[in-house]
Amino acid sequence: MDITESKEVEVESELPQVTPEQQQRQRERESLELSRARVQNELAAATHPHYRSSLEAALGYLEEKIAACK
Repeated sequence: MDITESKEVEVESELPQVTPEQQQRQRERESLELSRARVQNELAAATHPHYRSSLEAALGYLEEKIAACK
């Protein structure tokens, strides 16, 4: 093992270990945030009142789910 490999192993061992559950929560949060961004973009372009209402409800739901992931 050369010095470079030794340093890489040292750096990897200093990184916090992420559990599968933490990885799953992170993926879920990222998915929710992407959905929120999509809904926000659609809401910005929506003109029909019923569709806007539906998007606003979806946005509220997504924001609640994101807050619960913290």
